Amino acid sequence: MTPLEERIGYKFRNSLLLAEALTHPSLGHEAQRYHFDYQRLEFLGDAVLQLVITEYLFGHFRAEAEGQLTKLRSRLVSREALRAHAAALDLGRYILMGRGEESSGGRGRTSTLADAFEALIGAIYLDGGLEAAKEFILTQTRSDLEQLAETPVDINPKGQLQELLQSISPRSPVYELVSQSGPEHEKTFVSQVIWEGIVLGQGSGRSKKQAETVAALEAMELKRWEKEPNSGV
Repeated sequence: MTPLEERIGYKFRNSLLLAEALTHPSLGHEAQRYHFDYQRLEFLGDAVLQLVITEYLFGHFRAEAEGQLTKLRSRLVSREALRAHAAALDLGRYILMGRGEESSGGRGRTSTLADAFEALIGAIYLDGGLEAAKEFILTQTRSDLEQLAETPVDINPKGQLQELLQSISPRSPVYELVSQSGPEHEKTFVSQVIWEGIVLGQGSGRSKKQAETVAALEAMELKRWEKEPNSGV
């Protein structure tokens, strides 16, 4: 395995695909002759990345509307996010590029790193199929996905639930701590949200705030206020 293959945890069967994914367009421009570059693989990799992240968000954020899911996906596949993933792999050092591009700081340029990262996804997809590409993407984005689960970006479930319920009744939902368990450094909290005497949802988490957030998400998914005759609707 090459040093980069060891870093990404994937061995290419067709090494030419890896070479293509790591070739900057400036190499051909500078030589003034045809040379493959990563642009076509970048096009493919972008689509594969969008699919994998979309599927993940669809499965893990079940209470979110289309617009909110789109915002989350935009954050995860932004140029800056992809640059960070490429930098974590030290991808810049492996890119083949023209001398002019390199001397102007091309190896650290956000667009270059983001494009090469997408091209690498495209190459893995062609070489090993969707499952291999999916494993690579979810591994590289794991920290971002975990952070999203802890503190969802652009999503405020408690605020959304309160706004929704107050359009029905002036009373606000109340959050109650049901239980807490586990050692002090690794507690699990369980909270429930109550409104108009109805338990709308329950959730658990590593903090009270996270448990309440999950409870609010469940409440919006179940919509129990629509099924209770005394809900003020």
